Amino acid sequence: MAEFGFHKDSRLLNAADYKAVFDNAQYKVSCRHFLILAVSNEGGAKRLGMVIAKKNVAKAVQRNRIKRQIRESFRKARHRIEPLDVVVLARKDVDKLRNPQVVVSLNSLWCDLEKKLLDTS
Repeated sequence: MAEFGFHKDSRLLNAADYKAVFDNAQYKVSCRHFLILAVSNEGGAKRLGMVIAKKNVAKAVQRNRIKRQIRESFRKARHRIEPLDVVVLARKDVDKLRNPQVVVSLNSLWCDLEKKLLDTS
């Protein structure tokens, strides 16, 4: 059960990690509400970073809800992807979605990312 947790080694922790993904994004998948950027990771870890701007999601309660949904979807999907540093950006009006809609959106993006990874292999 512990292998499914979201430990510190599964997170992008500092600005340099985020900058590396933004500057060198090898894979991009998006939908109306989210954008996922990813870059290969030599360390072998699958790490997640999130950008949920106050401009796009005004209330902290909603930002935290979106973050929880992103973390959970990443936790369930990370076994399907190779070692990557991934940043998920929330777009405007994502806070209008209910939790099941957020999950469906994110799951389709993880599938799209998996397809892109297979196409480049």
